[in-house]
Amino acid sequence: MRFIHTSDWHIGRLFQNVSLLDDQLHVLKQIKNYAVQHNVDALVIAGDIFDRSVPPAEAVDALNVFLEDFTRDLSIPVIMISGNHDSAKRLRFGSQYMRQAGLHILGDIREVAQPVQVDTDSGPVHFFGLPYHDPVEVREAYGCEVKTYDEAHTHLAEIARQARTPGIPAVLISHCFIDGATESDSERPLSIGGADRVSYQPLTSFDYVALGHLHGPQYKGEEHIRYSGSLLKYSFSEHQQNKGVCLVELNDKGFVSQQHLKLTPKHNLRVIEGELEDLIQQAKSDSATEDYILARLTDKHDLLDPLGRLRLVYPNTLQMELTQFSISSGSKLVANVDNERSEDQVFADFFTQVMDTELTDAQTVLLHGVIMEARTAMEGKE
Repeated sequence: MRFIHTSDWHIGRLFQNVSLLDDQLHVLKQIKNYAVQHNVDALVIAGDIFDRSVPPAEAVDALNVFLEDFTRDLSIPVIMISGNHDSAKRLRFGSQYMRQAGLHILGDIREVAQPVQVDTDSGPVHFFGLPYHDPVEVREAYGCEVKTYDEAHTHLAEIARQARTPGIPAVLISHCFIDGATESDSERPLSIGGADRVSYQPLTSFDYVALGHLHGPQYKGEEHIRYSGSLLKYSFSEHQQNKGVCLVELNDKGFVSQQHLKLTPKHNLRVIEGELEDLIQQAKSDSATEDYILARLTDKHDLLDPLGRLRLVYPNTLQMELTQFSISSGSKLVANVDNERSEDQVFADFFTQVMDTELTDAQTVLLHGVIMEARTAMEGKE
């Protein structure tokens, strides 16, 4: 059997006050096309369906339309779990009735021993779901003495493992932070100081483990224990990541292979670097000027409205950094001493940017005289 593993859709997310809903719908269409192209037997979504526990109405409507089209047009079952951004109770509302339409929402940690069975040409496959949880929730649900995220996650994984039916391949879906995996800036921490990390060892006996929470595609421990990564790039720290979904193949013996299927965004998220004038000229031959841009300017002189000028050619410039500033150990921006400039130089640069021509010798002499006169007047007041 084949299924698509995806996660961290964050439907309804804002990126620097820009709605990404159209961008998300753009790549969701690609997932539907992949499902048809590869004749998959299921779609698995490993949590963080929405970006907020109470998502905006348009986000709910958008997801509803996608899931309705997917299950109705393709008759492919969808299996999803809740993530730390979701409200498990809200997400699983009416889930017992939706199963009849092929939508399986696993949002209750008390039901981790109850798999979803998908029947395929190679035989049945069981999908177990571990929705996002913390130790307190697991203690209350099972009356156990778990104290850490790792103990809680291991406890639920063991319940699912013991519920396996011999001879039937089993997939575990979990929303968690595997210890040692690589994180990005856009993920919401599950706890303080790394206490949220869990071990991959209790998961090795499953035929495939579909993970959610971390936004970079990666595997940890073993190849079949894998994060698909997020739907889109949700921070500039992710600008070099290749977003996509995992196409997973199993047979009656278990895991066979996985393949990364690339998702092409409507607007890519990019970092461009160079002097302001060079970037403006570069835009003339850039075929993707509508991308979301972080501009790192390397100019060593003062600039007049650099962000405004960039947005004339890159309208979706969302962030700008001046590289003549460096990050101190206290995470504050401090100017490099080498970049200190005289009043003459500052005004000369300003004049050049406004008038598009340099000061003449006579104007330079006049400027110097005015500055000296102002300094003398200021010293006299002191």
